[in-house]
Amino acid sequence: MALPYKEKTSNKKEQVAEMFNNISAKYDFLNHLLSMGIDKLWRKKAVKIISQKKVDLLLDIATGTGDFALSALKLNPKKIVGVDISEGMLLKGKEKIIHKRLDDIISFELGDSEALQFDDNYFDAITVGFGVRNFEHLEIGLTEMLRVLKPGGQVAILEFSKPRKFPIKQLYHFYFINILPAIGRLVSKDASAYTYLPESVQEFPDGEDFIAILNKIGYNNAKQFPVSFGIATIYHADK
Repeated sequence: MALPYKEKTSNKKEQVAEMFNNISAKYDFLNHLLSMGIDKLWRKKAVKIISQKKVDLLLDIATGTGDFALSALKLNPKKIVGVDISEGMLLKGKEKIIHKRLDDIISFELGDSEALQFDDNYFDAITVGFGVRNFEHLEIGLTEMLRVLKPGGQVAILEFSKPRKFPIKQLYHFYFINILPAIGRLVSKDASAYTYLPESVQEFPDGEDFIAILNKIGYNNAKQFPVSFGIATIYHADK
């Protein structure tokens, strides 16, 4: 199992929370720099995919500083709830939301994706941006998401994946292994966080393997939409 801080004895969940607390001050800057802003287009496409149905109440898991929640405003929901295990990331997100005067629509809660504090069949839609690979127990987290989703509701999961075709595969591997960690260390001052990122992506069961997991748990109509030559993938499924 990929861990941010291999020298520590704490579990993955605790280490991921610590890692994001450590990099929260620079996260937005680094996120958009390292993706060259393409991540904004990925979220926009994910929101478009779930826009075919009315969404009044939306849950954004691993919300971080709220970028996916902000993108989801285009759905005109009555309420968006963002959940994350990192207090540092939520603090930055709350500052952003208050500055934009959107705190009447978007709210943030400290919470564990594997033990969501919501009733069954509660949300119309759930989004997750670059978060499911950080779940300590992937199937437990996905099962919790299904539990709180209304019948007929939908999930949109945006996650890094592994390109298969030449030369994108080779360029992507070189960037992720050599350039990204170096920039991350320089800006965030956390040597482990941006080494963990490529390791967690390599370990994550992407593509058809992830679709198979969604089907196994009980999601319906699971589909994948690779973006930017397979650098990332949007997964969509219904309950």
